[in-house]
Amino acid sequence: MTSVATAVRHRVDPAPFTALVALGDLVCIAAFVLLGVTTGHESIDPTAQPLRVVGVVLTFALGWAVTSLFGGLYTVAARESVKRAVGWTVPAWLGAAVVAQGIRATPFAPGNASIAFFLVSVGVVLALLVPWRVLVTVLGTRTGA
Repeated sequence: MTSVATAVRHRVDPAPFTALVALGDLVCIAAFVLLGVTTGHESIDPTAQPLRVVGVVLTFALGWAVTSLFGGLYTVAARESVKRAVGWTVPAWLGAAVVAQGIRATPFAPGNASIAFFLVSVGVVLALLVPWRVLVTVLGTRTGA
């Protein structure tokens, strides 16, 4: 039987460049959340309610962690071409948004599930995540990372 650690090792390239990619992914997700809570329907001050903001970021980050690992987005193969980077990122984020909405539907997460919010999260995060993943692919190809 395969252990979780072994399974993750096959889904993550253990290199500094991979850590940079993951950090950029989280920045894209956090930027969406900060934009949403400050100017979106909630219009809250993130410094006044930091735990709420962290809770929202965590719902989307958890969704992304599940789908990006399952989809192999932290492997070298995910960065072999721009077409592949986009082709793997889009469905992974769609899945992450579904997972996040599922988490938001529980009493354990801030907010609630909403088809409108799902669509906004898909559109906005992909507008941030896809260019980031394209940049990572181009830089990784040029530097051999």
